[in-house]
Amino acid sequence: MSLSDFLGFLHSQLRVTLPEPITRFTNQTIIVTGANSGIGLAAARQLVSLDAGRVILAVRSLERGEAAVRDIAASTGRAGVAEAWELDLARYASVEAFARRVIAELPRVDVLLANAGLYHFAFERAEDDETTITVNVVSHMLLALLLLPRMRETAARHRAGRPAMTQFPERRSPNIFADLADEGKARMQERYFVSKLIQLLTAREFASELTKSTKPGQVITSVINPGFVATDIMRHAGLAFQIYQAVLRRITARTPEEGGWTLVHAAEGAEETHGQYLDDCKVGKPSAFVLSPEGEATQKQLWRELLDKLEKIHPGIAQNI
Repeated sequence: MSLSDFLGFLHSQLRVTLPEPITRFTNQTIIVTGANSGIGLAAARQLVSLDAGRVILAVRSLERGEAAVRDIAASTGRAGVAEAWELDLARYASVEAFARRVIAELPRVDVLLANAGLYHFAFERAEDDETTITVNVVSHMLLALLLLPRMRETAARHRAGRPAMTQFPERRSPNIFADLADEGKARMQERYFVSKLIQLLTAREFASELTKSTKPGQVITSVINPGFVATDIMRHAGLAFQIYQAVLRRITARTPEEGGWTLVHAAEGAEETHGQYLDDCKVGKPSAFVLSPEGEATQKQLWRELLDKLEKIHPGIAQNI
């Protein structure tokens, strides 16, 4: 991280006051992945408070999810709005089963907040890729494309129509995902940041494809940077790193509630946020690499590889775009 990046981080964390969300989500159905703790839980609670009709907590542990549902009901006074549904993003079969349940049981889906994420320091494999890539990138895009037709239907019926902490050397590979799945080459100390950069690049290309599509129903997509938030996402780190993070968290971290505001802001779905990188609850500027010709070429390569991977998981899924 350069000095200017670090100073920008400190300004964002210590000097910027995030706007508390006030937009109402009356009657809307919203899905939040990873919603049993941290900023996902905070966002789900805020959405219930803002009059959402139905908030689905997509969680790996139903027991923890049900505890979160009870907590939300008690704190908001709105019982029966939040529900816990099982979703294990490390298994494609679970993603497909979750999507089938959504299509069968939810007549509308207004917002998908793909919040769940992993920050691993050891190489582990889930499906065909390293677990961070599977969960943070592939499974979330798989879920988004599977739910895209229902979200388009919802839009047609109910609405008028900066990651800079990684070198990402795998971008020069003829097959980026295969290189990321090679344990011998894995740079796990950077893997979380790599996954976030891939999220941003593929989301930008996904937004471009949505814009070009002639199918009815406008769906808005964006990438959110909630900043440094006090959560347990780094629970897998070594002791020395955890001590460092504890000190930094005490000095600079936002609360989970403040982190949740950034998710709710994105859920408002303003047209000017489509395909954008949202930073401090406003449209931000991604890194120079993302905006460079090399970044654009990497973006298109990643999208081609990811779409090919998703087609193998769920044949015909590209037709949803």
